Amino acid sequence: MKITKVTSHVLRYDLPEPLGYSQQYYHQRTAHLVEVETDEGITGWGECFGAGNVALANRAIVEQVIAPMVLGMDPLDRDVIWHKVYNLLRDHGQKGMPMQSLSGVDIALWDIAGKVAGLPLCQMVGGRHRARLPVYGYGMMLRPESADELVARFPDEAAAIKGMGFAATKMKVGLGPRDDIRLIEAVRRGVGDDFRFMVDANHCYTTADAFYVGRAMEEFAPYWFEEPVAPEDYDGYRELRTGLTTNISGGEVEFNRWGWRALLEARALDIAQPEVCALGGVTEYLRVLALCHAHFTPVVNHVWGSAIAVACNLHLLAAMPPLPGGLFPWEPMLEFDTTDNKFRDDLLEEPLDIQGQVARTGGYAAVPEGSGLGVSPDRDFIAAYEVAR
Repeated sequence: MKITKVTSHVLRYDLPEPLGYSQQYYHQRTAHLVEVETDEGITGWGECFGAGNVALANRAIVEQVIAPMVLGMDPLDRDVIWHKVYNLLRDHGQKGMPMQSLSGVDIALWDIAGKVAGLPLCQMVGGRHRARLPVYGYGMMLRPESADELVARFPDEAAAIKGMGFAATKMKVGLGPRDDIRLIEAVRRGVGDDFRFMVDANHCYTTADAFYVGRAMEEFAPYWFEEPVAPEDYDGYRELRTGLTTNISGGEVEFNRWGWRALLEARALDIAQPEVCALGGVTEYLRVLALCHAHFTPVVNHVWGSAIAVACNLHLLAAMPPLPGGLFPWEPMLEFDTTDNKFRDDLLEEPLDIQGQVARTGGYAAVPEGSGLGVSPDRDFIAAYEVAR
């Protein structure tokens, strides 16, 4: 079997309202799908992390840089392909967009391998530790509104996500320390005293401001404080982890085993959040997961993207061994964006219907049953939303 073609499909549509986090507002939703074709008619699908114009830059890397390296190779030689591409790109980007691009190609190769073997991805990487996953729904994103308007909106939005059946919820902060504390209090008020919620700062604070917010939020007992400081600031992460009682999480913008080795050796995280569509694909994710567990650090994957990313993460989380084990082990959760996302809800021939599953099961979603990723994109849908070249 040989790889005959590698194609990027960048999809885009205008959001009904702007959505933001501490760094910027988005007015459009994008997704970057990667399709790998073979001479035996088996096609694999993957996804690259990276929104907006980053997706367009990654498309060029996938099609003009990586594709010529892998055409004619056996798609089942996943690790061989991974190291060939990484080694040839090492001088030009050990992190960032080259790794995001390689991730999409690698995921597609795992999809092909599963289809060849007639096995779902979760069994290809070790088997199901669980057939379904608890799902947390995040919302409470920033909009170009005043702090008072956001404080008034967040309790109702948080209560609505709880009412949908999700096992937990997550909010954004980033207005500034004092207003962010008001937002955190509003979300706790919205979900009540006994419901788990998390706070995501998207690295908007200095260490001093993160301590200020972190100490104030302890009254409201969030489960974790996500990306409180810049991802490069390992010392800041370690100081916060030592000085706060709330779990410190992060890692969505860390790449490959070497980046994760340094982060974990710094003892910077209570909870690791690797992003499979960015760090190097499934091949590298498995190495990162092993590193996290070798450092006794639980993992809750970062998930942002289309139904391809969601399906891939369902398989990886199903195959993740519990850490620590026991009669009542700590279990990972699937991250689910509750905001408007056609590329998650309408992309597939048979939708995953995560929100419907959550409502029916009391907060859980099942792992796709088919071979590979177990999902098939609707080509007419892709054609309707694909960005012109």
